[in-house]
Amino acid sequence: MSKANFLNLHPVLPVRDVPNAIRQYVDLLGFDLIFVDSQEDTRYAGIQRGNVMLHLQWHDESGFDSVEKLNLRFEIDNVDALFAEYENCGLFHEHTALRDTPWGTREFAFYDMDSNGLTFYRDL
Repeated sequence: MSKANFLNLHPVLPVRDVPNAIRQYVDLLGFDLIFVDSQEDTRYAGIQRGNVMLHLQWHDESGFDSVEKLNLRFEIDNVDALFAEYENCGLFHEHTALRDTPWGTREFAFYDMDSNGLTFYRDL
């Protein structure tokens, strides 16, 4: 019997407020909104930039601290250009810097408003 091929991956990010997360990813990070589960009370959505699709899933504020946050690594063709695009978006923290790493990448990283880690890199 042949093995099934994995074709794609769509990580589901936990968020406290899906409409606010959509605004952050669309307005600040350049993603496009692909779908929402409801126009009235949005609790699940899909966003996409290039070939990367992410899903945003609502989690109640009262238990949000116990929800496991994700750390995502995005391979980017021009990480310097993306750093320049994001530099003034207000999401960088004091340690956000574009740097070459000992493991052979050029990268930068920050957290979204729900503490999901986003790292953008290219191989050197």
